Amino acid sequence: MPKIVDPQERAREIVNAALSILGKGGFAKFTLRNIAKQMGGSMSLITHYFPNREALIEGILATAEDDIATFNDEMREVADPVERLHRVIEWSVPLDEWSLTMERARIALLAHRDADPAVDAFFVRLEPLMRGICRDHVAALVAEEDLELTIDLIRSWTSGITLSTVEHPEIWTRERQLRVVDRLVATLPLLEPVTSAGTAGID
Repeated sequence: MPKIVDPQERAREIVNAALSILGKGGFAKFTLRNIAKQMGGSMSLITHYFPNREALIEGILATAEDDIATFNDEMREVADPVERLHRVIEWSVPLDEWSLTMERARIALLAHRDADPAVDAFFVRLEPLMRGICRDHVAALVAEEDLELTIDLIRSWTSGITLSTVEHPEIWTRERQLRVVDRLVATLPLLEPVTSAGTAGID
């Protein structure tokens, strides 16, 4: 009896394989053929779900949208608003190997933004989603006039941490990233200031 494959699960497997190839090999290796090879199947395995690379980029974004929505729902269950904010910021930086691979994949796409409309559309839609999740979990902690500035600070710090980690993963360990996140939260214009746990021990 043939194995029944869940279409959503298979589509995510393809997206994950695509992100892995992008993150490790760059845009030049980002082909349907290479994805099929990595998954140990034929081209039809990929094209059944994503007929071309543009559709696959759309699939990557749709998966990111689903993941963001799921994470946002999970965060609404966290009672402490400052802990919730910490978790959102930590989620925005590459604390583990898979997150780092995804960020490398994003940067590989970024280099082709001006040349590929599908890539441009990806980034046009992604940043409002990232700002939106920040807004959802910081709005109650800052004065209304400080909200956009606070989101700007979070996005600029987390983008800087991410780029630094992609460039120098041997320096930007999980522990270092968490210490910087802790300091970031302490510097935000929150209505009730949060004391940083400190940055002692960073080499």
